[in-house]
Parts: sequence; structure tokens; C-alpha cells
Amino acid sequence: MKYLFNLQNALTRILMGVGGLSLIAIMLLTVVDVGGRFFKYPLFGTVELVGFLAVISVAAALPHTYKVDGHVGVELFLRLLPLRVRLWIELFTRILSLGLFTVISWQMFLYAADLKQSGEVSMNLEFPVHYIVFLLALGLLIFSVTIVQRIVATLTLIKTKE
Repeated sequence: MKYLFNLQNALTRILMGVGGLSLIAIMLLTVVDVGGRFFKYPLFGTVELVGFLAVISVAAALPHTYKVDGHVGVELFLRLLPLRVRLWIELFTRILSLGLFTVISWQMFLYAADLKQSGEVSMNLEFPVHYIVFLLALGLLIFSVTIVQRIVATLTLIKTKE
């Protein structure tokens, strides 16, 4: 289990770099495209590339964001509850999240395989779309392992509070 979590941590760090690079690429593409439009030479395929890079950015950011609790959460009601009850609610929601994102990841892998088999490409650049869907599925799989890591941490916390 520790090996899996170490691998997940390493992959999360790699994904953080990939996500950052894709955001920089989005920025550069947008600047070059807008500048090119000013001179009547827009960059061909910018909309598709920015869309693909946005998907990569989101998939790459999910594991780390979840790990550091960087997502938006509504805790107004939960703060009033005792710590033990909050931990059990947290465990329950994490188990539900694990089920949801595991199924989504699995279905994304199947969808990417279907896209690969059918030869689906993007409209302008004719880029094979299955690569982007595979990257999204991989990001969601790593996100699912991050959820498992947080479930184990929550269970450990529950045991120490008993």
C-alpha cells in the first residue's frame, strides 16, 4: 500500500508540472493568436489546442487539489458537529467520491479505446482525440488513488480519536 501511495505522490508531482506547462501553453497560444489576429494572421487550430490543453490542465490538477483540500467545500453546518461525526461524514463522502471517480475513469478508458478504434480526430487539426481522453482517464485514475489515500488517512484519524 505504501508503494502505491509513493507512486501516486510521484505521479501527482509529475501531473502538477504537466498541468502548469499546459496552462503556460494556453497562455502563449492565446497571446500569439490574438497578436496574429491583429496582423490578420491568426494561429490555425488555437481553439482546439486550447480546449485539449484545458482538459489536460483539469485532469492534471485534480489529484493535488484534492490532496491539499484546495477545492470548494461547504462546511458551515459541519463545523457545528463533533469531530468524530465530521470524520465519519468525511469518510462516507470520500467513499462515495471514490466510487464515482473510479467508474468515471473506467468509462473514460473504455471511451478512449472506442475513439481509437473508430479513428476519431479533431475537426481542424485532425489530431486523434483518443490521446486526450486517455490522458483524462489517467488523471482520474490517479485522482481515485488519491481518494484512497485520503480514505486511509481518515480511517487512521477515526481510530486515533476513539
